[in-house]
Amino acid sequence: MTHPITPVILCGGSGTRLWPLSRKSYPKQFVPMIGEGSLFQQSATRCAGPLFAAPLIVTNSDFRFIVTQQLASVGIDPGAVLIEPEARNTAPALLAAALVVARTGSDRLILAAPSDHYIEKVETFRATVARGIAEAQAGQIVTFGIRPDRPETGYGYLELDPATGTADTIPLRRFVEKPERARAEEMLAAGNYMWNSGIFLYAAKALIAAFESHAPEMLAQVRAAVDEASPDLGFLRLAPAPWAQCADISIDYAIMEKSGNLSVVVHEGDWSDLGGWESVRQHSSTDAAGLATSGSVTAMDCADTLLRSEAEGLHLVGLGLRDIVAIAMPDAVLVADRNRVQDVGTFVKTLRAKAVPQADTFPKDHRPWGFFETLILGPRFQVKRIVVNPGAALSLQSHVHRAEHWIVVSGTAKVTVDEKVTLVTENQSVFIPLGAVHRMENPGKVPMELIEVQTGSYLGEDDIIRYEDVYARGQGAKG
Repeated sequence: MTHPITPVILCGGSGTRLWPLSRKSYPKQFVPMIGEGSLFQQSATRCAGPLFAAPLIVTNSDFRFIVTQQLASVGIDPGAVLIEPEARNTAPALLAAALVVARTGSDRLILAAPSDHYIEKVETFRATVARGIAEAQAGQIVTFGIRPDRPETGYGYLELDPATGTADTIPLRRFVEKPERARAEEMLAAGNYMWNSGIFLYAAKALIAAFESHAPEMLAQVRAAVDEASPDLGFLRLAPAPWAQCADISIDYAIMEKSGNLSVVVHEGDWSDLGGWESVRQHSSTDAAGLATSGSVTAMDCADTLLRSEAEGLHLVGLGLRDIVAIAMPDAVLVADRNRVQDVGTFVKTLRAKAVPQADTFPKDHRPWGFFETLILGPRFQVKRIVVNPGAALSLQSHVHRAEHWIVVSGTAKVTVDEKVTLVTENQSVFIPLGAVHRMENPGKVPMELIEVQTGSYLGEDDIIRYEDVYARGQGAKG
């Protein structure tokens, strides 16, 4: 292979079927769900090594710093991070990535993969990808099928044509939508149907040619968004005007179901899209009764049940439970029949309709410099815990409606208040008067933690006038 494969990792989505652990503000790909690190970190690590070039990440503005922080923590430097102005599904995202990769060579191979899949056997996966290289170099679009072990109704399927296949690749007859139970049982018995993993291998020019044939209007729109893109702190922001014209459509519907040059490589290893809590239970360590636990949990006489405590200081107790999923968070608890967990995503829409904040947001709010969480919120006061990463700094800012009192409880803070700069260490505090221009920095090598007490007539995160910001955020942006 002349050049290593460029992984393109799609890192958007809200993952509502894994609520309350996954929410719009911090979806499942960034959460330590199973195994070491987040699903996104596992995906990036899986697509690293001699077979691969630096990854290209497609994400949105809200997640861009989370992406780079999580990659840095596992020692991966992305080749590029594309910022979508708004969500437009997988077809425009993968086309934009192909156009960027093609700038360095249209024959370069791309491995397109979601960021939230779970694959435990990494070397098996890499070997599967290697088996598709020759076909991809020959102009085929290669997709990866998963051999089904049950009549799953939550996945799409691939119908194969094994009579004309080779040892490595098999031609694809057609895509099959998520089936009813009876049809899924028939396909399992037939033996020539695979689950659709949603992972593809192709040359950049092959995908671009497919769009020329099947979606030329989108090709023109996405090409304009790439050509007019602007660099921003190491990210590449796609131009919003042409991007907004793109249809909101998946790569399967836009291209794959219409293309005649598709081949399938069967992945014989483990795979899951972790599309719901039952899938998480199946891939977790379970006892002889089918009980899986995580976090601070005590269970007695429970079977075929998942119990997870994701709240520090909250102990979850299960007694005599059967076929139950219970997920405890600091601000929300899900208790569901194990056979109804596929409906969790639908129920989140009900929470949104009731304006329940837990539908989409967490008490812990992640920022480029670290995170904060609200501990107490009153009518004219708020108490927060703030953690600032080593070497990080908040913007130089002021507030119109509130004053703040900072008490450092761990590490050392470098604090600017108007013209005065001081170091504030553990058990020391500083007062920020209303209207004062101020900044908080962590000059140390360990995280700095403080308690912030806000008082004033308005405590919203948009009460901010920003003067300087190393993260180049605009006025009114949070943090």
